Amino acid sequence: MSQATGRLASIATRRAAGERCGIASICSAHPLVVEAALRHGKTRGADVLIEATCNQVNHEGGYTGMTPGEFRRFVETIAGKAGFPLDRLVLGGDHLGPNPWKHLPAPEAMEKAARMVDAYAEAGFTKIHLDASMGCAGEGAAPPDATIAARAAELAEVAEAAVERTGGTRPVYVIGTEVPVPGGAQEAMDHLAVTTPEAAGETVRIHRDAFSRRRLDQAFSRAIGVVVQPGVEFGNAEVIGYRPERARALAGTLRDLPQFVFEAHSTDYQPSAALSALVDDGFAILKVGPWLTFALREALYGLGHIADILVPDPSRESLPAAMERVMLAAPGNWKCYYHGSEAEQRIERHFSYSDRIRYYWPASAARQAVNALMQALGERDIPSPLISQYLGRLDSAVASGSVTPKARELLIAGVTDVLDIYASATG
Repeated sequence: MSQATGRLASIATRRAAGERCGIASICSAHPLVVEAALRHGKTRGADVLIEATCNQVNHEGGYTGMTPGEFRRFVETIAGKAGFPLDRLVLGGDHLGPNPWKHLPAPEAMEKAARMVDAYAEAGFTKIHLDASMGCAGEGAAPPDATIAARAAELAEVAEAAVERTGGTRPVYVIGTEVPVPGGAQEAMDHLAVTTPEAAGETVRIHRDAFSRRRLDQAFSRAIGVVVQPGVEFGNAEVIGYRPERARALAGTLRDLPQFVFEAHSTDYQPSAALSALVDDGFAILKVGPWLTFALREALYGLGHIADILVPDPSRESLPAAMERVMLAAPGNWKCYYHGSEAEQRIERHFSYSDRIRYYWPASAARQAVNALMQALGERDIPSPLISQYLGRLDSAVASGSVTPKARELLIAGVTDVLDIYASATG
């Protein structure tokens, strides 16, 4: 077990002993986001947890085209270039279950989910979030909690067998039945409910029983986290902030669950004080993804304006125009999320907090547009007044000398600005 995985495995024990501890879970496959996270961790001497989701990376390739083994090599290659020590890296699999194949009958979907989990475990991912909370063909939105737990235990058995076969590190697990849908909210958020203490306790009980029925008690002893809803979420233009008083009873249940901390999803765009309060209340694993690529997109679009001033070229397509063309050509990743008039949808495609544009950066046309922008700016120093005008959040960091005023470093700095908020909150 790596030192970082060992520290993650002991997070509940450390918290119970009075240590203020938490960790941000970086949920992104964008190479610049991964690089920013690893450089940030190196600078701070901190562990870095990077997670891939079931839709993003799986044995069939996912939307990134990467298998778990390929994703691991992708991250470790960036770590090598950044000089980040691998014993501080934890790789996780997020929402591992039948979700990518929920259109199939449950036996077929679970067979594919099992193959995916096997691939993650074989590749050495040491944090596994088991999520069988979605209904498969003919089952409705969600199966009963007991079925969810039984399917999670079935997948844990696959992971344990894979580690036994390969001689790798046995993973820690995260469980939960009140799990946000991968990819973000698709409905109005005026009815967002905090998980009840009773539901959190029942989740642990039914999963413990399901694991025990498969003689996986030792595996369950490595379950460290329960996914719950603390009352945070974001949509296209709104953010529901954490209100500790609403989650006080839920947070109190951790006194009766000394093995666990809570894992909070959709913590993007929360104020720093809210993130700190979440950690104080036992929501020690904070998922963040869209906010990181949102910050990256902000920096890219800002650099686009700067390029138009410094190196004007009528033949160079603007980055927003290129991305609009890419998204309209393949609307599958945003159509169900963005509603309203054509004008409203256009704004959401580029500027929504849900950041569905993140699915399009790997497209060849998008890569070409970004490359053209970066080549236009090259290694020139960006004048301070233009940084102030178009990359205002980074102005003070450039002025202090902590960020070099070059295009690529400004992109990294845009992501790092968000990572700093999580570092402050998690300690």
